[in-house]
Amino acid sequence: MVKMSLDPLQVMSGQVKELKVSPSSNGDSRGSWEEKEEFDQDHLGLTTKPKLVTGRRARKVEGGVFFPKPENAVTIAVSSRVLFRTEREQEVYQQKGVEEYLRYQIEHENEPFAPGPAFPFVKALEAVNTRLRELYPLSEELFDIVLVTYNHAHVGIRLINTINHHNLFIERFCMTGGSSPIGYLKAWQTNLYLSADADKVREALAEGIAAATMFMTEKLTEVSESQLRVAFDGDAVLFSDESERIFKAHGLDKFFEHERDNEDTLLDHGPLKGFLEALGKLQKKFYAKGHRLDCPIRTYLVTARSAASSGIRALKTLRAWGLEIDEALFLAGAPKGPMLEKIRPHIYFDDQMFHVEGAAEMGTVAAHVPYGIAQKHNLKQKSSVGK
Repeated sequence: MVKMSLDPLQVMSGQVKELKVSPSSNGDSRGSWEEKEEFDQDHLGLTTKPKLVTGRRARKVEGGVFFPKPENAVTIAVSSRVLFRTEREQEVYQQKGVEEYLRYQIEHENEPFAPGPAFPFVKALEAVNTRLRELYPLSEELFDIVLVTYNHAHVGIRLINTINHHNLFIERFCMTGGSSPIGYLKAWQTNLYLSADADKVREALAEGIAAATMFMTEKLTEVSESQLRVAFDGDAVLFSDESERIFKAHGLDKFFEHERDNEDTLLDHGPLKGFLEALGKLQKKFYAKGHRLDCPIRTYLVTARSAASSGIRALKTLRAWGLEIDEALFLAGAPKGPMLEKIRPHIYFDDQMFHVEGAAEMGTVAAHVPYGIAQKHNLKQKSSVGK
């Protein structure tokens, strides 16, 4: 069984197929920049070896490189600690301090970081952008990825080298030098923030920014390279925690009674409703061009609710919001991990660590949304165990 710590820095071991990536540091292999060096030498006329270009794929339109305005884009802010594997660097920082950490980063700036848990998600975002640009060459309604890091600017060279090595299109950075990034997230009009820092995720949620904590995994399951798949829990993720509060306080029977009595009353929105709306907006652009059946974005509701007893209120709420969900799985309390294994989402959002752990156990990259009554319930459980 895969064990997960509430500390996102703890690495999880999993028996799932490893994502195929270029050799890089922080894994078992150490990468170099031989390809880049050969390109540089050839460019200068110092070698006749064939050029191996691994880098930039600029989005270009007539008149220059294309960068969407934040108000038009779906902005995804990703921490460097979840986009890449930085466990070794974190050890240096924690054991030897900031100065030695900066020295280490500079000494290793020509060694690319290995992909982290958010890497396949970001690659899928870029695949969607490719399709959008084919259909709407001048549109600014795209995913825009911002790399957010507490790092000092000195570390930027290694991050840029890594991004070029992995052929990612990330041009927007926030390097805060240890300061909180939340103000910058608001300035970017961020639609989703992914981080390994649970405290900063809670801070973002408190400011109304959709956010979730991601965890390092030793292996990453294979996921689609052509279709972005995003799975959501319902209560305290897409919806408020109103119904979950009834369940925690009064039990299952009262929960069912409450849902029957209120099936025509819409649930209030949860922290990730806005992100689902943003995905739906991009989906409709594909539908408008006749690509509903082969849309490169697919969304899933994976909830512990029962369909007949409490599912109708959730579905009526989504319909009233004008949101379509491609697939809805009402599990009536059954484990979510096996279903998620079949879906193979790039990311799954849940407010309860029990379900996040269960998803990770089956090889799914899951993100914790620390919102709602379940967080207080978990704290009480820990407190009672401590006593």
